[in-house]
Amino acid sequence: MRPSLPRSVRTRLETSRVVVYSLVAGALVGVLGSGLRALLDVLGDVSARVIGFRPPGTPGEGGFLQAFGGFASPDVGLTLRTLPWGLLALPILAALAVWLRGRTSDPLEEAVRAYHESRTEPLVQRGRELGATLLAYSSGLAVGRDGPFTALGNLSASVLSRIARLNPLEARTLGLASVAAALGLVLHAPLASALLIVEVLYRRFEFEVEVLLAAVLASVTAYAIYGTLFGFSPLVTPELLELPTLVQVPLYALLGLVVSFGALLVATVRAVVPSSDRWRYGLVGGAFLFGLLSAVLVYFMLEAFGDGSGWWQLGLSGFAGAEAVSQGLVRVALLLAVTWLALGGTVLTSLSAGGLLGVGLAVMLPSLGLDPVAAGLVGAAAFLTTSHNVPVAATLLLATWSGDALLPALLTATLLAHAVSGESSIVLTQRRRRADSPAHGALPAPTPIEDDEPLPALPESMLAEQLYRLPLPNAWADLPAEQVVWPDGLEFVAVVRGGEVQLSRPGQVLRGGDELMVLATPEAFDGFARALGETRGSTPA
Repeated sequence: MRPSLPRSVRTRLETSRVVVYSLVAGALVGVLGSGLRALLDVLGDVSARVIGFRPPGTPGEGGFLQAFGGFASPDVGLTLRTLPWGLLALPILAALAVWLRGRTSDPLEEAVRAYHESRTEPLVQRGRELGATLLAYSSGLAVGRDGPFTALGNLSASVLSRIARLNPLEARTLGLASVAAALGLVLHAPLASALLIVEVLYRRFEFEVEVLLAAVLASVTAYAIYGTLFGFSPLVTPELLELPTLVQVPLYALLGLVVSFGALLVATVRAVVPSSDRWRYGLVGGAFLFGLLSAVLVYFMLEAFGDGSGWWQLGLSGFAGAEAVSQGLVRVALLLAVTWLALGGTVLTSLSAGGLLGVGLAVMLPSLGLDPVAAGLVGAAAFLTTSHNVPVAATLLLATWSGDALLPALLTATLLAHAVSGESSIVLTQRRRRADSPAHGALPAPTPIEDDEPLPALPESMLAEQLYRLPLPNAWADLPAEQVVWPDGLEFVAVVRGGEVQLSRPGQVLRGGDELMVLATPEAFDGFARALGETRGSTPA
């Protein structure tokens, strides 16, 4: 037979396989994500009709910067304050979402755990995860829009692993690539999302570089499909952004540090009081109470409705004042409840909380001369850095929306927040470092066998045998291989036909243009070749 492929060729083929599957994963997420976007729009209309209020949304997702009572049903003409009964759906939907999910980790934590533990969840569980996040988000709870999309990425990864024959390494890689593609759709930032899913795996400053290529390919492919249908506008649009000077960069970094303390508080409480699978019914009751308190809070403070991204956009458009600080603090408290109940959507909720705090602090401290819009972007980056331990991804994400000119302030703020917060994170399934991940654990040592006896050595004649390959003599064309008389010391093992090796089998017929594969010692083969007169061109296989 032909020698095995060189290592460089095998590596190239394996890389090509991952590249192709990454493109397939991105296309799958792009199609499913487009359908999810349409479904969320429908659910948003239903929610607005039931509750009588729709919060402002982000321009990238087709949202509005102003919202009124009875928005989705103008003929009703009733405002939230005159008809609050629709808010009673919040506790019921919150409890139903927690019960349906049945887990104490949100979709992003599930994606990180699946990578480290090299496991694929059943499609039924992934479907329940998606349904739970849809209920939580569409009800108006403080669940980010990224929650349903992250769950969709997990579902797509499970579907792909069952369609294709993937080894454990490919399944882990493409699982993260699918989640990165889903995040790229909702954040309108495919490159930053690919970096985020790679960076969120570990608490220390370590990356899965080999996964980054697959994540980028899948994210770009998915966003190309999604953007073709819904547009390529950024998620948020900073209005009247005043770029910071070099002297102001340290002030923005300090503002980001102050904002990051809110995320540090959430991460600390989340680590000290973790939820447990044994508390499932307790979590359902807690979700009902959380939904009830959220309904009461929304009745007196409309800004507590939804994930807060639209209210953050209002601050970036210059329509928020010092009251943004109270809104941001409320978002911090809501984020704590959402993470403990594992409702999902923590990325956009973190960005909204940090962004509102940044806008409010800049307005409250006019003597510093900080631009509220720039402060809102820096605060969001610092908060996301601390909450998810992703300083590089947070910097790239906010720079994607604001422009490269804000990079000095963003990078300084995120690095300072990361240096102070250390390894704190609300993503409990993160590993401390790459060496702690079971996916990269050392192979177990072979078990020694006691009193084992050495195998007898092979005969020297067998060690001297080699595979040879020679053209089929013209006289043997269309002759059954069983009718050929093979000399002693030579064994016919296969035939090469059309570039493919076919092992010898009963009833095999030799064809013109075939090449014979024989096993023989050099002496036996030389005698056989001389007898055929085919010595020229006959070489070892």
